[in-house]
Amino acid sequence: MDSHSIVEALLLGLLEGLTEFIPVSSTGHLLLAGHFLGFESAGKSFEVLIQLGAILAILTVYFGRLWKMLTDFPGDPRTRRFVLGILIAFLPAAVIGALAHGFIKAVLFESPMLICVMLILGGIILIWVDRWALRPRYTDVMDYPLGLYLKIGLFQCLAMIPGTSRSGATIVGALLMGTDKRSAAEFSFFLAMPTMAGAFAYDLYKNHDILSADDLLIIAIGFVASFVVAIFVVRSLLDFVSKRGYGLFGWWRIVVGSVGLAALLIWG
Repeated sequence: MDSHSIVEALLLGLLEGLTEFIPVSSTGHLLLAGHFLGFESAGKSFEVLIQLGAILAILTVYFGRLWKMLTDFPGDPRTRRFVLGILIAFLPAAVIGALAHGFIKAVLFESPMLICVMLILGGIILIWVDRWALRPRYTDVMDYPLGLYLKIGLFQCLAMIPGTSRSGATIVGALLMGTDKRSAAEFSFFLAMPTMAGAFAYDLYKNHDILSADDLLIIAIGFVASFVVAIFVVRSLLDFVSKRGYGLFGWWRIVVGSVGLAALLIWG
């Protein structure tokens, strides 16, 4: 392993932490950056496994609230219902992700043109939904109807296509179903915990036998970088979207997707 690989892992880890929880597709950004940098990871595991850093960032920022939920769980019906709602929302992606894992990694992850197209399309949809004068009916993630949790979980399945964005799919789905902007982003945080932890565990199980010591070190570097940056993103995102909405992220997607398409057409 050379210093060039270490620098690439560090840069990609920073990119992961920056983009994981905003609706711009962290996986799409990582795959595009890796394509143009010439970065290759065994089994495309780096892009999935460094998400553990982002998971730990949520756990760190939300530790107090998660601990309270844990202590309230035995005697508080509202907390138990919310936990059930998260599990219901998580289930569709868990099933489809396990069944389609090979196709996603071997085909979709290897399609930079598709990623760029999805970034642009997702950006247009995000701007449209953000500007649509929707009247929110739900403002607290703890009080979503159980059916709403399931619908948001089904929207999350769209993120199996890299470039779509897990947080983007869940946020757009939640907004269309009647939530406000702040609670939509917050629920995407909570849903990220089992979804990303499950993806991490399943990918590690499928690829542990092909990962070398150098691969693990590169992953560790990316993990630490993503953890540090993601903490700042999680702490600031809710206030940002409450005041300014999601339009900026939609334009970000369009710019990145357009630049990526142009670069692919020019350099391949």
